[in-house]
Amino acid sequence: MTRTFSTLAVLLIFAMLATIGVGIWSFFLMKGDPWKQDIFLVHFHLGLWTTIGILLVHCIIFTYFLGTGRWVKEVTLAYRLPDEPLHKTTRELKRATFPPALFSMLIAIFTSAAGTGVLFQAWPWYFHASGAILTLLINLWGFRVEYRNLAANILIIQEVLVEVDRTRAAQGLESNADAVERDSSAR
Repeated sequence: MTRTFSTLAVLLIFAMLATIGVGIWSFFLMKGDPWKQDIFLVHFHLGLWTTIGILLVHCIIFTYFLGTGRWVKEVTLAYRLPDEPLHKTTRELKRATFPPALFSMLIAIFTSAAGTGVLFQAWPWYFHASGAILTLLINLWGFRVEYRNLAANILIIQEVLVEVDRTRAAQGLESNADAVERDSSAR
């Protein structure tokens, strides 16, 4: 998951930088320039798809932490493992990850809305430009927090699997890996 997330985060950073760059280019073209409308449309589409990408990636993070947190909770209950440290740590990781992800999404929505305000409502251009810079900075912060917590969550999942194997061995049952292999070969 960290590799997928890293790839998506890097692509989004480049998309945000490209959107900002094309927006600046569009802003500084003269009113009568024949390219102004075309460059603006490129900026508009880059901004739209970048915002959708930002929303998608952060929603994936939400879903990942909700799903893995629930899995750790269910395994903890099923194998009668203590709440601390594993299940408690997944809850803390989720709680630490959600605010940066949410702020990253909200600032992207604000920036898109401000761009629409500049286009249709004659808002000052600096609302949109400031939002774009804040979107980049807040998403950089969010990506850093999300990556760190994803990596920590993967370690927790591995520890849960070790505890499950230890519990299964203590009860005279086969290991998880052996049970999965047996089930897959039976199919």
